[in-house]
Amino acid sequence: MTEGSRHVACVGGILHGADGRLLLIKRGTEPGRGLWSIPGGRREPEESDREAVVREMAEETGLVVEVGEHLGTVVRGPYRIADYACTAVGGTLAAGDDAADARWVDAAEFAALPLVEGLADTLADWGQTPL
Repeated sequence: MTEGSRHVACVGGILHGADGRLLLIKRGTEPGRGLWSIPGGRREPEESDREAVVREMAEETGLVVEVGEHLGTVVRGPYRIADYACTAVGGTLAAGDDAADARWVDAAEFAALPLVEGLADTLADWGQTPL
């Protein structure tokens, strides 16, 4: 939990490829083990949101990103997740850390995957679903 808050501070990175596909990871740990989500995780106490997004994206996907605009924040149980648009600037896609898999998905794949609760609706509300 963050100091002075009842929620654990987390971040997520929303990254679209040039072809409109969306980067997702398959969660390898709880919460949501085995479900697909955007990359992200807990923010360390000394980190800013942006620093945490860069670190989490590298750890979970192998990609180096630049962090763009804050797209929105969701609360899932004890987690308060601030999600940011990202642009890939380096690295090679490879699942790592607590991600069991990482892949680019189009709209059809996105609709067929078992997603973490609320992800599809949230991304649709933010105009961030894959093409």
